[in-house]
Amino acid sequence: MDSVRSGAFGSLFRPDNFVFGQSGAGNNWAKGHYTEGAELVDSVLDVVRKEAEGCDCLQGFQITHSLGGGTGAGMGTLLISKIREEFPDRMMATFSVVPSPKVSDTVVEPYNATLSVHQLVENSDETFCIDNEALYDICFRTLKLATPTYGDLNHLVSIVMSGITTCLRFPGQLNSDLRKLAVNMVPFPRLHFFMVGFAPLTARGSQQYRAITVPELTSQMFDAKNMMAASDPRHGRYLTVAAYFRGKVSMKEVEENMLSVQNKNSNYFVEWIPNNVQTAHCD
Repeated sequence: MDSVRSGAFGSLFRPDNFVFGQSGAGNNWAKGHYTEGAELVDSVLDVVRKEAEGCDCLQGFQITHSLGGGTGAGMGTLLISKIREEFPDRMMATFSVVPSPKVSDTVVEPYNATLSVHQLVENSDETFCIDNEALYDICFRTLKLATPTYGDLNHLVSIVMSGITTCLRFPGQLNSDLRKLAVNMVPFPRLHFFMVGFAPLTARGSQQYRAITVPELTSQMFDAKNMMAASDPRHGRYLTVAAYFRGKVSMKEVEENMLSVQNKNSNYFVEWIPNNVQTAHCD
């Protein structure tokens, strides 16, 4: 926390908005949810309430946490349920780092994740599943980084997080927001766990020199190698898709490409939700 406060972005946050706890949850979900976390959650809610009262039109909340530990999973889900009680009509989007057996540092990750997913099913509107295994694979295979750091992984997550809210922050031909995303992406309230793909993927500090066409972007976006969760979409079917484009892009070309993807790969899209691809565009 102190390194964030003294770093380049420390001035973005109000000093009162940092809430500290002296003890950790020790990778124990129950400790985070019922004891240690429960002691801290009221002071966190006070900060949230103050910020919410300063908003003109509050869209919703974004929460970043992991599902494998005690604090992110246990206290994170407690905070989500408390915010849900206080703001039942606002959107709740979570960016959840899902544990994976290949990149695991805790024996009890599966238990913590199982308990957390139960809470997310009930209290979240949109959960973006992010997986360290997939992020490492992107760093090794796509970005050709020999020794990826957490900074490199965080860079990949940050471009996804900022990409989801671009339509809220920039003007565009066809806007979207967290609520429109949920309306288009969630066929049943409990099915709100999304897999995120991003294109074009570039390493931190590297520059994209080549102009990329819409068909290239579309094929990269649907490619399993560009997914931030290590599950192959070819082994299942898409219920719904939301594609956000940025920059100088023709919406006509985007719509045509999306239609051709659906027609060419119709087996991978469920037939009982017609027109199940939502597109949005902003500068």
